[in-house]
Amino acid sequence: MWSYILKRILLMIPTLLGVLTLTFAVIQFVPGGPVEQAVHDLRRGNEQGGAFGMRTHTGVDAQQVAQLKALYGFDKPPLERYVSMLGKFARFDLGDSYFRHQSVWSLIVSKLPVSISIGLWTFFITYLISVPLGIAKAVRNGSKFDVATSLIVLVGFAIPGFVLGVLLLVLFGGGTFWQLFPLRNLTSDNWATLSVGGKIVDYLWHITLPVVASVVGSFAVITMLTKNAFLDEIRKQYVLTARAKGLSERRVLWKHVFRNALLPLIVGFPAAFIGAFFTGSLLIETLFSLDGLGLLSYESVVRRDYPVVLGTLYLFTLIGLATKLISDLCYVWVDPRIQFEQLER
Repeated sequence: MWSYILKRILLMIPTLLGVLTLTFAVIQFVPGGPVEQAVHDLRRGNEQGGAFGMRTHTGVDAQQVAQLKALYGFDKPPLERYVSMLGKFARFDLGDSYFRHQSVWSLIVSKLPVSISIGLWTFFITYLISVPLGIAKAVRNGSKFDVATSLIVLVGFAIPGFVLGVLLLVLFGGGTFWQLFPLRNLTSDNWATLSVGGKIVDYLWHITLPVVASVVGSFAVITMLTKNAFLDEIRKQYVLTARAKGLSERRVLWKHVFRNALLPLIVGFPAAFIGAFFTGSLLIETLFSLDGLGLLSYESVVRRDYPVVLGTLYLFTLIGLATKLISDLCYVWVDPRIQFEQLER
């Protein structure tokens, strides 16, 4: 087992290098970099330029441009900047934001509560609804209930979360019809003054529309996976044997079929749990004005805040690779029939 884990960890290194190298190479050719944006801000004489003590309304001279390049590290050759970035990332030093004047780590930590809130609710609601629904569909395979629920979850899957979010805002966010839910943030401005019960109600009031927009499209995959896993197990010989011995259908389903059918879902828990924090959060957070990791990533790309872009990409890629390793290990821990030698093939 340990040799397999070591091999997988070593394989993460070239994957991380490939992702970072490709991204670093691409951003060298993207127009409108941080220096150009800072020069533009200086020419407009706005607050961004004033922060460096170089505010001007008449233009930007060559000395100021050179100072900006030195400030952002662009006075060095690309290869030197690339090697320096890898050295910092090896020490988990993600650097500092160009425009927010904070470390990338502090920015990520400050945005995590929003993404965690949406991710946890999305994950738990999806599984709490999809797994029982998938089991019910498998037991009633081919019935009107099965057909109707399949149609509903597939329609939900076909509607993008962003489109559903717009529809929810139009219907319930004061867009055209009813203003039942707030349009932005996870809490009200007076949240600190509310009682404990009031804080819970206020939080749930704010999180309802973003979570609904996130979870509706997630039902189909887990529901159909659960249904197909149960159907595969129900048709196996051991189920027929258990029924022939006179066991009740309920006992056969929950004692024998349930444990084996849930194996694909259990091993997928790590990836689904982590993915709920990052998948689809950009559009939902932007639409509902939630200051989370998705919105941070979007704004960083727009502003060409390269330390934030590369730092978050490095961290998310590392988390994704580690999650994949944990999922593979879960296969072996959950199902003893699978050996590590089989995973290496």
